Amino acid sequence: MSTDVLDTAVLRTEFRLFRREPGSLFWIMLFPTLLLAILGSIPDLREADPNLGGLRPVDAYVPVTVLLGLLFGGLQGMPPTLTGYRETGILRRMSTTPVRPAALLTAQMLVLGGASLLSALLTLAVGRIAFGVVLPGQPFGYLLALLLALFASLALGALLSALSRTAKIAAAIGSAALFPAMFTAGVWLPVEAMPDLLADIVGWTPFGAAAQALNEAAAGHWPGGTHLGVMAGWALLLTAGAARWFRWE
Repeated sequence: MSTDVLDTAVLRTEFRLFRREPGSLFWIMLFPTLLLAILGSIPDLREADPNLGGLRPVDAYVPVTVLLGLLFGGLQGMPPTLTGYRETGILRRMSTTPVRPAALLTAQMLVLGGASLLSALLTLAVGRIAFGVVLPGQPFGYLLALLLALFASLALGALLSALSRTAKIAAAIGSAALFPAMFTAGVWLPVEAMPDLLADIVGWTPFGAAAQALNEAAAGHWPGGTHLGVMAGWALLLTAGAARWFRWE
C-alpha cells in the first residue's frame, strides 16, 4: 500500500475520531458563534461606541470570536490528543508500521485547522445575517491574517504537546495558556478599546497581532506588515520549538 494511501487513511481516522468528540465540536465550532449571538442580543452592544472608533461592540467582537475557534483548536484540541497518543504508546507502535508518525501530526493539523476555519466562517455568517455586521472589506487580507493566526495557534499546540509528558498535564498547560491568549485576542476587552500602551504590547503577541490584522482587513485595509510579520515570526519560532523538543515515545 502506498504512503499516500496510508496517510489518507490516517486522516480519515482522525476525522472520524474528532466527530465523536462532542466537547471538541462544541468548543471549537459552536461556542465562538454562540458567544457572538449572546453578545449581539444585548441592545447596548448594537449601538455605535465612540471609544471603538464608531464601531458597534458587536462589530468589534466578530474578529475576537473568530480567533476563539482557532485558540480552542490549537490549545485545547491538539495537546491532550497527541500527548495521549504518546502516553498510550500509539505513536511508538505506529513507528514500526509503514504509516509515518508524521502523518498523524499532519492529520491532526488538517482536522483541527479545518474545524477552526469552519468555525470562523460560521461566526462571520451569523454576524452578518443576525446582526448586520459588514463582511471584511479586504477579504484576501482577512484570509491571510486568519491563516497566519491558525498556523501560530497550531504551532503553539504542537509545542505544548512536545513539552507535556501526560495528557492530563497537556490539558492543564493548554488551559493555562488559553487565558492569556484570549486576553491578547481581546476577549475581555477588544484591542481597539485598550489603552495605547497596552495595545502596543499586545500587538507583539501572536493573537494580539492577529486581532489587529483582522480588524484592519475588516475595515477594508490590507493588514499591516508588522502584524503579519509578528504572526509569521511566532509561527516559525513555535514550530521550531515543537520540532526541537517533540518526542514520539
